[in-house]
Amino acid sequence: MKIAFLGAGSTIFAKNILGDVLSTPALRDGVHLALYDIHVERLEESRRMLETLNKNLHDGKGRITAHLGEDARRDALEGASFVVNAIQVGGYEPATVVDFEIPKKYGLRQTIGDTLGIGGIFRALRTIPVVLDIARDMERVCPDAWFLNYVNPMAMVTGALLRASHVRAVGLCHSVQVCADTLVGMLGLEMAGPLRWHIAGINHQAWLLNIRAGEEDLYPEIRRRAAESLDAVAQRGGGRACAEEARQWAERGVPWKEWPIELRVCGDLVRLAMLRYTGYYVTESSEHSAEYMPYWIKRTHPELIDAYNIPLDEYPRRCREQIEGWKRQAEELVHNPSLAHQRTHEYGSYIMEAVVTGQPARIHGNVLNKDLIGNLPTEACVEVPCLVDGNGITPCHVGRLPEVCAALNRTNVNVQLLTIEAALMQRRDLIYQAAMLDPHAAAELTLDEIRALCDDLIEAHRAYLPTYRNG
Repeated sequence: MKIAFLGAGSTIFAKNILGDVLSTPALRDGVHLALYDIHVERLEESRRMLETLNKNLHDGKGRITAHLGEDARRDALEGASFVVNAIQVGGYEPATVVDFEIPKKYGLRQTIGDTLGIGGIFRALRTIPVVLDIARDMERVCPDAWFLNYVNPMAMVTGALLRASHVRAVGLCHSVQVCADTLVGMLGLEMAGPLRWHIAGINHQAWLLNIRAGEEDLYPEIRRRAAESLDAVAQRGGGRACAEEARQWAERGVPWKEWPIELRVCGDLVRLAMLRYTGYYVTESSEHSAEYMPYWIKRTHPELIDAYNIPLDEYPRRCREQIEGWKRQAEELVHNPSLAHQRTHEYGSYIMEAVVTGQPARIHGNVLNKDLIGNLPTEACVEVPCLVDGNGITPCHVGRLPEVCAALNRTNVNVQLLTIEAALMQRRDLIYQAAMLDPHAAAELTLDEIRALCDDLIEAHRAYLPTYRNG
C-alpha cells in the first residue's frame, strides 16, 4: 500500500500521521511512504526521521521515498491508496506576514487568520488552485485514492475540492476529538460513567450538541460552572490578569487541576461566553473563535481584549516560536537513533485502517452537506460524524442544529461559499463580496475600506494567485 504525504517538510505532523501508520500492524506491512515537498532541507529531515521510525517500529521493512518539487509530485502520487495533504502555500514569510500586516494598516486585527476573515479568505485563494492541481494529478495517476485534507481553511479548501474534482476526499481537524474532554477537565467535573457526546456544525465552529457521563446529562452542570467561572474571572481582574496569575502558578509547579477555576478557564473565555449566550460549547479554541464573530475584536471596545484574554497576532507569534523551536527539536527528531512513537489521536491512520481492514471506525469529517444538516445550505462543507469501513467514508445524518448554532454557522458559510466561487471562477468581485460578508471585517470596516484592503492583498499576493477578472 502506498501513502503519499504532501507537505512532508512538516516534520512533526509527518511523524504523527506516518508514525501512526508504522505503529499499526494492518497498515505497515508492505507500506510505501512517498514524501513530497518543495523545500529540500525540510524534506530530507523528514525522510531521515521516518527512516529511523521505520527501523525502530517496523525493522526497516517499509519503503520510504522522497520527491522534491512540483515536477516530482505526480511520481509521489502514482498508485497511492491514500494522499495526506499538509501543504502551506506561501509559508509564514511572506504570505502569513502579509495576511496580518496589511489588514493591520486598516485597523483590522486578527488572532489566527487561517480559517475565516481576511486572512482565511486569502489563504484559501492561495491554496485552492494548488489543491485542484493536485486533484487533477490524482485523477490521472491514483483515481481511487482517498485524499485526507488537513489544510486550512478547511471548509473552503475541502469544499472547493469536492465541488470541482472527482477525487474522494474528506477534511480532518484536531479539535473535535479533544473538545468534550477539554471542557469537562477545565470545569473540574467528576463523571459517574464513560463520557459520550455528539458534535456537528462546520469546521472550527461545530457544536457540542449533547454531552453525557453514562446516562447523566452533563450540560446543566457545565452551564452553571461556566457562568460561575466567567463571573470569577471578572472579579479577579479579567482574563489577561488571570492568565498572568496562571503563568505564575505554572512556574511554581502547581498541578493544573489544583488551580482555581478562574485560572484554569482564562484561556477559553470566548467559548465560555458563547456557551453562556447560546447554551452550547463550540469545538475550536477561543483565540480562533474570537475572529469568527463580530463581538470580540473591536476598535470601539479595546477593553474586551484584556477582559477575555484574546491574543492578537497569535498565529505569527506561534510561527516564529515554531521556527525557533525547530532548531532544538530537529536534534531530537532527526538525529535520534532511538526515536520512538506512540499512536496519536489523529484520524488519519484510523481511517486508513478501517478502509483496509473493513473494521468500522467513527470519525468527524468535513464533507458536502448532502442531506446531513437541515438548516445549513446544501453547498456548505459541514463537519459531522462519519462511519469509516471497507466502503470508504459515509457521513451520518444529523438533522437540524439549534437555530442559534445554525445561524452563527451561516454567517461563516456565507464567506466560505463566496470564497470558493471566487477561486473557481477567478472573479475579483466575488472576493470583495466574501470579505464584505465576513462578520469581523464587516463589524470594523466600511465597504470601501474592505474593497481597498482586498485590492492591496491581491497585489501583495500576486505571486501566489491567478489573475482575477472583474465579474
